[in-house]
Amino acid sequence: MKKAILLYSLLVVVMLYSFVNKVASVVPMMNLEQLQKRTLQTESDTLMVVNFWATWCVPCVEELPYFLQSTKTFANHKVKIIFVSLDFLKDHNKVINFVKARAFDNEVYHLDAGNPNSWIDKIDTTWGGSIPATVFYRGGKKILFHEGELNQLQLDSLINKTKL
Repeated sequence: MKKAILLYSLLVVVMLYSFVNKVASVVPMMNLEQLQKRTLQTESDTLMVVNFWATWCVPCVEELPYFLQSTKTFANHKVKIIFVSLDFLKDHNKVINFVKARAFDNEVYHLDAGNPNSWIDKIDTTWGGSIPATVFYRGGKKILFHEGELNQLQLDSLINKTKL
């Protein structure tokens, strides 16, 4: 009986450790170069949809369900939707909790790129800096940039227009 209790306790500890590690990796920090490598430097014909958002941005939060739905809608297509949080770095745990509470299946990153005025033009020269903002890439090339909120119909239309 003692062996069974010890084995059960060990199993619980291993499961908790694995859960804690998974939570920590839910939203990795990423600098601009890493983000560009992830989205731009790929020769894949997969459409990469990169959504810039923040937990404090009401329009961003309102459009997130549309992106999550599009992930399901286009699951059998070469479409990948990635979320990039622009929350303040001190709010990293808030971003993690937000993502966990909504059970995101997508890749989510927290951008650590410093002053936005120094990197926004590297994403798109027409970007005024407001969020939400969404960029569509394929084969390492930017296809489309959209600044502002999208509804489900608009998002699906843009994906259909830009996917192969």
